[in-house]
Amino acid sequence: MSKRHGIYPTLVKRAIDIVFSGLLLVVLSPVMVALAILVRRNMGSPVLFRQPRGGRDGQVFLLNKFRSMRDAVDRHGDPLPDDKRLTPLGNTMRRLSLDELPQLWNVFRGDMSLVGPRPLLVEYLDRYTERQARRHEVRPGITGWAQVNGRNAISWDEKFEFDIWYVDNLSAWVDTIILVRTVGRVVRPTDINASGHSTMPKFWGTVDRDPDAGTSKQ
Repeated sequence: MSKRHGIYPTLVKRAIDIVFSGLLLVVLSPVMVALAILVRRNMGSPVLFRQPRGGRDGQVFLLNKFRSMRDAVDRHGDPLPDDKRLTPLGNTMRRLSLDELPQLWNVFRGDMSLVGPRPLLVEYLDRYTERQARRHEVRPGITGWAQVNGRNAISWDEKFEFDIWYVDNLSAWVDTIILVRTVGRVVRPTDINASGHSTMPKFWGTVDRDPDAGTSKQ
């Protein structure tokens, strides 16, 4: 039985999100201004990368991040691979999770929580299995159980299982553990990129293989 309907998930968690995201926005504002200036000088405008993501109950919202890639295209006008567009500044921001700081505003607004499954691309919404879609039963987070248990070094299926575990075990204690582990991950960054990729490969859907028919379906 999911624990998402108690007083902590429905009231206390949101109150904590508002208070702490508001405080962090104030305290970290000099850092965010400095980063905005660096991004503007190194990569030009826009400073923020804003992208629609799937939120709680599949509702779409605009996620904010500091831009980490330059606009670069090949001779056909198509964007270059991520590893060709990722700048040294962008790589450093990602390694230290500084590119995520603008999401504090998403938390303050109520689009996100400090802790929860990471918000993914809108195009993934119709690719989830019924079980995987349960990750949207709670607000997405800046950090989550999957992020402190492998981040981008684990497979999509493993990520979703960690997300579902979080939905079923949501509590103040679990959130505290995740936040403490997240601090450790920021201090000693690991698992930032998937093997052989500068970012996580796209999720195309889970393939269920029928051992009798010898065929697979998505």
